[in-house]
Amino acid sequence: MKSYQLSMNTRTYFGNRCVEEAVKKEKNVIGSRTLLITTGSVLNDLGFVEELAAWLDAEVFFYNKVTANPDVAEIRGAIKIGKENHVDSVIGFGGGSAIDAAKAAAIGIVSDIDIEEYLLKGLTPPVDTLPIIAVPTTAGTGAELSKGAIISSREKKIKSGIRGEKVAPTVAIVDPTYTFKLPLTVTLETGFDVFAHAAESYCAVKADPFSEMLSEKSIKIVGGALPRLAKNLDDHEAREMMSFASHIMGYNVKNIGNCLPHRLQYPIGVVTETSHGAGLIALYPTWMKYESAVNPTRVKQTLDWLGCEEGKPEERIRKWLDRMNLVRTITDLGNEMSAEKLADMVSGNLKNDKLADIDNIIVTLYKESM
Repeated sequence: MKSYQLSMNTRTYFGNRCVEEAVKKEKNVIGSRTLLITTGSVLNDLGFVEELAAWLDAEVFFYNKVTANPDVAEIRGAIKIGKENHVDSVIGFGGGSAIDAAKAAAIGIVSDIDIEEYLLKGLTPPVDTLPIIAVPTTAGTGAELSKGAIISSREKKIKSGIRGEKVAPTVAIVDPTYTFKLPLTVTLETGFDVFAHAAESYCAVKADPFSEMLSEKSIKIVGGALPRLAKNLDDHEAREMMSFASHIMGYNVKNIGNCLPHRLQYPIGVVTETSHGAGLIALYPTWMKYESAVNPTRVKQTLDWLGCEEGKPEERIRKWLDRMNLVRTITDLGNEMSAEKLADMVSGNLKNDKLADIDNIIVTLYKESM
């Protein structure tokens, strides 16, 4: 059996309506002044922001200008508020975008270095990075546990991550009831991201017995729960299971990482301004086709667990997606850039995927996903 090490410093609370009790228990971490970062007005309109702020025994400063692909300019706005008000902590309340923005803001508030420099140069976050409290409202990203803040520089056409142990949230509070009102597209696209984390961490070079166990559990949950939600958004049991699957994949994202689709999605997100899940969906049939050549047993096992029909890997995943009307291409997302130009924008370490050793594979994956 392969040996492994497990690193997880984030304290976790999970359960319906667990937030009030959790923030009260974490009073010392949150401090007396906190910056609450959200995306847009939806959570505010639902009354969730006011409710959370009322539970916090702290002075709360708000920032809600984060978009689906958080940009360094947006992060700078949050940092400015945090610096001016000498906050003790940062709370990310929302989907992965809000949580990643909170992570980046927690770095920038204590640093004299512009946040874009951390992104472009791969700088290590400072040891005195502020405590980060992650409260996800979608079931998908696992950002409440991961040690990466995925942000963009639209000006420089870059989407990548600021990574390090200090980027992982100090506290994660996962309340599935926040997902109960999510619309269909968000539910399905974030839900597919759960599957992508599970499939890629299972096929990853770094996969270990513990991560493999979590991947299997998560894939089986998604295979049952996501099609149920495609038919009935009020299926609360399915939503709770998706929140759980998403959360346990946060462990894999932190300890194992992902394969090529996640790296290839980042340029697509920047160029098309579409969601992370949408880009992954466009890439997956082609990736599974080629991944099956270097990882046949694991790709087959993944698709079996998901409940796909028999056939070629690319056909199996495409038919499963088609059941939820999710089949799409990169062109469908509004892309007007060539595969070669997209490939030039891919960054980071690709070696966690056996497929990365094949010549010109990134261009091939983009071309066949168009």
